[in-house]
Amino acid sequence: MSQPFIITLTVPADAYPDRLDRWLAHQLSEPSTDSPEHVRGASQLPVLSRSRVKNLILDGMLNIDGQCVKDPSFTVAPGQTCTLTIPASAPATPEGQSIPLNILYEDAHIIVIDKPAGLVVHPAPGTPDGTLVNALIAHCGDQLTGIGGEKRPGIVHRLDKDTSGVMMAAKTDRAHQKLTEMFAAHDLDRVYTALAWGILREREQTIDAPIGRSNRDRKKMSVNAKGREAITHLHVVRSLPPLASMVECRLETGRTHQIRVHLASIGHGIIGDPAYGRPMRSGQMPDTAMRDALTGLRAFKRQALHASHLGFAHPVTGEMMEFITQLPADMQDLIRNLEKAIRARGLL
Repeated sequence: MSQPFIITLTVPADAYPDRLDRWLAHQLSEPSTDSPEHVRGASQLPVLSRSRVKNLILDGMLNIDGQCVKDPSFTVAPGQTCTLTIPASAPATPEGQSIPLNILYEDAHIIVIDKPAGLVVHPAPGTPDGTLVNALIAHCGDQLTGIGGEKRPGIVHRLDKDTSGVMMAAKTDRAHQKLTEMFAAHDLDRVYTALAWGILREREQTIDAPIGRSNRDRKKMSVNAKGREAITHLHVVRSLPPLASMVECRLETGRTHQIRVHLASIGHGIIGDPAYGRPMRSGQMPDTAMRDALTGLRAFKRQALHASHLGFAHPVTGEMMEFITQLPADMQDLIRNLEKAIRARGLL
């Protein structure tokens, strides 16, 4: 939105008295192809969250019958005319940077990418630039219509720096609001592929264990009785004895480091995970081939975790969408080296 957008709404005669921010948010919660008589320009209305409406009111962007009202709790009454000014979207605080992206899908509302390992999603202390957000700002440009009043992509979920795979971002406030609701309701299908240490005894299992900040190390997460509900469904895709298992992890919730913590909690941390993985010892290996394979696994430079599948209803059209990404080359090489060692022992 490059120019200020002015909306004029008249409170209908049969409307019940209501809080100003709640009433306005309701009027702007869903776009309408039929322009109601009490809303001028309704077919072009932006979709705004209640928090965004509240902030606009506090910033003095609303007049009622010609008088500025800065109180979000003001009670609107039938017949009043509300004029809301939405300022032009400000440039994003992070600057756009030309960083190659593997784009799986893009339209006016969302963008879906296959994120490589090593790419940080959002600027943070220690990583002020060179992130996915910087790349999206540069790529999307004027297509970003303003989320929270700023021309930036709406990050609705994140992958750790060293986790690869499919993820999406919103390009409009409307898509951002809906996707945020979908993630909060766990109304998406998210599947990850992990290479875990050792052989899981059960081919199918569910880990239902709350996750919270670790009491021993505040930079880490742990299974913690005081944590938030966390549920991961596991399916062993294949066993690579005796060193590893390829595990499909389906998230029912989305806690920080959830898969990494849950797999570690059952004694099968992810290969290459510097925080939660516990590598096997070479003394456990019966022959040279296995010891060499173990050395390769221990040298893997990131957690062997890949977001392989994302399914969801499009936040605007409702169309069901599904994206499946292949394992990156480093994880495929890891599997090939394991297969070679197992084949040398006549187990494959």
